[in-house]
Amino acid sequence: MRNLLFALLLAAPTLLAQGSPSQGAAGAPYTMEYYYKVQWGHQQEFLRLFLKNHYPLLKKEIGTGRILSVKMEQPANHMTEDGRWDYRVTIRFKNSTVATTANPDEERIIKQLWPDQATYQREEQRRFEILLAHWDIPVTDITPK
Repeated sequence: MRNLLFALLLAAPTLLAQGSPSQGAAGAPYTMEYYYKVQWGHQQEFLRLFLKNHYPLLKKEIGTGRILSVKMEQPANHMTEDGRWDYRVTIRFKNSTVATTANPDEERIIKQLWPDQATYQREEQRRFEILLAHWDIPVTDITPK
């Protein structure tokens, strides 16, 4: 039994080093990348709806301080279908708590930004209908200082 404990203690640094690195100290900015894969032929429609019905909400959250920055990108060349994504949105949040909890003011902000809720709901439904896949990845900057 003592040999097993000793072996586990020796392996602990290696075991702990596996996996993704932490995002840093509590209260530090927290970065997430959101990937969107859209049905072929609907990329421009998705982008138009995203810019109309989601981007203003993100900008509003920048104004409140919950979000520090938003960056949108698309690949310059094509990829294999299994690895394909059409849009990447990188959001830098104020901290990990803000990034991983719902904004309690979101519903009020949505109603303020889009008074015609029927149109908003219909267009958001369409945006998700043409979406094939969506995934979120927390990322850590490990660039040496």
